[in-house]
Amino acid sequence: MFPTMAPTRRALLGAVPAALTLPGLARPAGAQSGTITLIVPTAPAGTTDFAGRLLAEPLARRLGQSVVVENRAGANGAIGTGAVARARPDGTTLLVQYSGYHVGTPAIVPNLGYDVVKDFAPVGLLMDAPQVLFLHPSVPAKTVAELVDYAKARPGELNYASSGNGSMQHLVTELWKQQAGLDIAHVPYRGTGPATQDLLTGRVQMFITTPPPLMPYVKDGSLRALAITSAERHPALPEVPTMAESGQPGFVQLAWFAVFAPAATPEPVLKRLSDAVAAVVQEPDFRRRAEEQGAVIRALEPAALQQRVRDELEEWTTVARNANIKPE
Repeated sequence: MFPTMAPTRRALLGAVPAALTLPGLARPAGAQSGTITLIVPTAPAGTTDFAGRLLAEPLARRLGQSVVVENRAGANGAIGTGAVARARPDGTTLLVQYSGYHVGTPAIVPNLGYDVVKDFAPVGLLMDAPQVLFLHPSVPAKTVAELVDYAKARPGELNYASSGNGSMQHLVTELWKQQAGLDIAHVPYRGTGPATQDLLTGRVQMFITTPPPLMPYVKDGSLRALAITSAERHPALPEVPTMAESGQPGFVQLAWFAVFAPAATPEPVLKRLSDAVAAVVQEPDFRRRAEEQGAVIRALEPAALQQRVRDELEEWTTVARNANIKPE
């Protein structure tokens, strides 16, 4: 299981003497000397929270300053994301972001109060994460094909979880519904943690999401992992077939987790942060722990990350329009 904390509590990681703080990073009023706050816009226990906590300690070590993780969940990621957009652009407040909130939420919700392209500067990609179709064992299907047949025989009876309206889980499942011709209902939650709890009790029957928080439940038999949304099987999940292998050709969807700063952050500060994040994700321990949970580590320059944001925002806006997904 991954470490959790209450959303309003901060956990101090990697504290070091103030004399070692990063030059050029101003100290915001009331903050500890040299402290960087990683805002995670989700509840604890989800993959975004896992990514932020995996980053914090080695980032603190490389930068020589304190790093804290703060969960600010709500509004499909908009509360935490908006807080970073409005933060002082001095490198002391960063966003550890999930693609569903960065390019999914804006695809369906107008007037968020921020622009994900204009109001954020990319710092670096942490990991890509294929998603897995998880199923509660009360549904007797053992394969995707069996699940499709079971759902088609019971239109409107099954439901699926997401971490919120417009989240990547929501958009990806709606895309799958369209392709497979299914009638299943969407049940949004305030984060992956609450959605997982209801999946474990059987209140919802399925959940397409990134694997880290749910794989322990697959191992103990509480859930089934039917298929993965990557082009190839993942080495950490060799027993889980791809969606293509499961009769859904061409269904490849990768979520991602990345770090962003407020847009006006000075370029020298951004470069130092970007270099540090890039170094952290290549550390053997970071790579091992991420890949053990089904993630994929790959290099991506900040400019390429920004282009990915632009491209996927356009793609998911089209999906949301075709599925008639509206803000809650």
